[in-house]
Amino acid sequence: MADPAQPAADELLDCSGMSCPLPVVKTSQAIKKLGIGQVLELLATDPGVEPDMKAWSGRTGNELLGISKDGNVFHVLIRRLK
Repeated sequence: MADPAQPAADELLDCSGMSCPLPVVKTSQAIKKLGIGQVLELLATDPGVEPDMKAWSGRTGNELLGISKDGNVFHVLIRRLK
C-alpha cells in the first residue's frame, strides 16, 4: 500500500537483482525521460542503493523524497528537479 505522505510515482524502474552501479546508471537514464517535477520510483534489492541514491541525488540536484524497505526490496522515490 502506498504511503499517503509520499507522491505517486510517474514512472517505475525495477532494478531488482541488479548490483551497483546498475541501479544508479539506470536511474540516471530514466530520470532524463521524466518532466521536471515528476517522480521516479526505483525498486532495488542491492543494499548499497541507499547510500548510492543519497550521493547521486545530491550530485545531480534531484530530490530524494524517501527510501523505504519492503521485505528485501528498497523503494526509492526521486523527484526530477533539473
